[in-house]
Amino acid sequence: MLNRQTTGSVVCPSCGRLVGVQVERCPHCGRSNPGLWGYTRFFQSLGDDFGFVRLIIGACVVLYVLTLLVNPSGIGMGSLFSMLSPSMEGLFLFGASGAVPVFGYDRWWTVLSASWLHGGLIHILFNMLWVRQLAPATSRIFGAGRMVIIYLVAGAAGFLLSSFAGAYLGFLPSFLRGANLTIGASAAIFGLLGSLVLYGRRGGSSAVGQQAWMWAIFLGVFGFIMPGIDNFAHLGGFVGGYAAAHWLDPRRPERVEHLMAAVIGLGLSLLAVLFSVLRGFALLG
Repeated sequence: MLNRQTTGSVVCPSCGRLVGVQVERCPHCGRSNPGLWGYTRFFQSLGDDFGFVRLIIGACVVLYVLTLLVNPSGIGMGSLFSMLSPSMEGLFLFGASGAVPVFGYDRWWTVLSASWLHGGLIHILFNMLWVRQLAPATSRIFGAGRMVIIYLVAGAAGFLLSSFAGAYLGFLPSFLRGANLTIGASAAIFGLLGSLVLYGRRGGSSAVGQQAWMWAIFLGVFGFIMPGIDNFAHLGGFVGGYAAAHWLDPRRPERVEHLMAAVIGLGLSLLAVLFSVLRGFALLG
């Protein structure tokens, strides 16, 4: 499967038309390097998302298990929503964001790491179901690389807004306050919804945009009803995803540079988790 193709034609990942494997630019849609260095068939065998969705879900599951194992005595076994919840120390260690880590301990990189962490079994289950639902659909519209960029930008924007609100807007009612400690993929999920809304408004399928609006409103209302929901992270994620989608423009084909940026972004966000652990051990020790 990893054999490199050097002759013949391949299907352009952006427009779906046949092009020469070694052409520098697709003559139909203008995508640069549509042959993906001769490995187009391998990438396409991974699906529309190039395997990024499985990577995101797998990394979240692994890190959830690690946050449980780092402090087994602190695992919560209370209500349904707090079942198998990692300790606060474990979440802080692996890169939880919020007013306390960002402004209290200058752990600014946690706006990248917090999206990979979850606070309980139900929390990670529902978030990963939403990722599995929305990320492939976003990939089909924007391309796999741009989907990842939107996901990462939205997560960082959500946790940045929540951390700021938690530090400086404490006078607001409890359901409108930011968070002292916050985690989860929901900010990035709201970003995917924001990108689909933008797609509907920029000449794409209006049905897709309307469905995304309905889901965003439903989840937003749910956030105001349920205690402990980080509504500022959701708002920041939605706005960040919408803005990123506007900048990336779904009417234009995805470029190889987007795929490279996605890989770099994933690497940096996972490095933020590692850096959090290294700095956290020194701080907690």
